[in-house]
Amino acid sequence: MEFLEIGGSEPFRSYWEMYLSRGLLLVFVVDSADHKRLPEAKKYLHQLIGTNPVLPLVVFANKQDLEAAYHITDIHEALALSEVGNDRKMFLFGTQVTEDGSEIPSIIQDARDLIAHLAADMSDQA
Repeated sequence: MEFLEIGGSEPFRSYWEMYLSRGLLLVFVVDSADHKRLPEAKKYLHQLIGTNPVLPLVVFANKQDLEAAYHITDIHEALALSEVGNDRKMFLFGTQVTEDGSEIPSIIQDARDLIAHLAADMSDQA
């Protein structure tokens, strides 16, 4: 399985559509503690998924360990994930890095397994 990480800053956005058209699923990472940028994240997320109504979506609400982080239900609402479409498989995970980064949290291992399963399903359908 190959992953391509394309950043969210302005210079990289022009590449999104080109790579997404060849992708099997979209993994979207949002900073749960950056409240000011959530409306922007919502805008671009919906722009990305609008091009393919059945592309599976996995959202990582990162930095859940920070005091300022929005709860996972607040992230769901802020990103309007209830509007992603009934034909799309969508999953939302709250994530955080361990203090020293040496341990992979079980939620990340579960997400990895889910992503592998979704990619295999989409590959079989292609």
